[in-house]
Amino acid sequence: MTQAAAALDRGAGIALWRQIGAAIEAGIKAGEHAPGERLPTEVELAARFRVNRHTIRRAMEELEGRGMVRVEQGRGSFVAEDVLDYPLGPRTRFSEIIRSQNREPAGRLLRLAEIPADARIAELLEIRPGRLVLMAERLAMADGRPVALGAHHFPAQRFPRIMALLREDPSITRALAESGVPDYRRRITRITARMPTAEEAEALQQSRSRPVLINESVNVDAEGRPVDATLTRYAAGRAQLVVES
Repeated sequence: MTQAAAALDRGAGIALWRQIGAAIEAGIKAGEHAPGERLPTEVELAARFRVNRHTIRRAMEELEGRGMVRVEQGRGSFVAEDVLDYPLGPRTRFSEIIRSQNREPAGRLLRLAEIPADARIAELLEIRPGRLVLMAERLAMADGRPVALGAHHFPAQRFPRIMALLREDPSITRALAESGVPDYRRRITRITARMPTAEEAEALQQSRSRPVLINESVNVDAEGRPVDATLTRYAAGRAQLVVES
């Protein structure tokens, strides 16, 4: 950011945080900071503009709300990248979607657990409530940035080995193939939105003031039997869901 951009007109009747936001935005549009690049810290910006950190924070919140920057808990503020288009169709595969947009996919398994199915998961998997399901929580990334946090639920009676398979390889597609389901398709997709929990915001490296998109889905095998009921939370600032018809 240039020194000229740091000069504020304190008698203009325009809030200082608005002037600071406009200066930062002008620098981004001028190419002073590349997409994904980390911006100066609150302390550095406060010193540059000669204001307190609260004023800087207000400016960054406004820029984040307009999609110009993204704020990551404990890491700072970054210039927002292009939003990833994530199509939802009968055959949705994360790695294929990410590679088709010239980005590198990756996944990390966060948790494996055997739990009783609640009423909603039981309904989606067409099993009785209380039946055991194997839950795998997985963080999906593109170019090293978290995009989605998915909680997959598999009927334990049908897939007794899937936890061991996922410990060796976090790929859901390969684990199902090893379990006798070489291909599957999406039967149900339900999309909503809400504010993230503290744990979700931390995993997705986003502010709790930004919403997450919620995708509830059911995948079925060739015979139409449910194999996976998934609740996926997408970082709204990095992905937009595109429904294919």
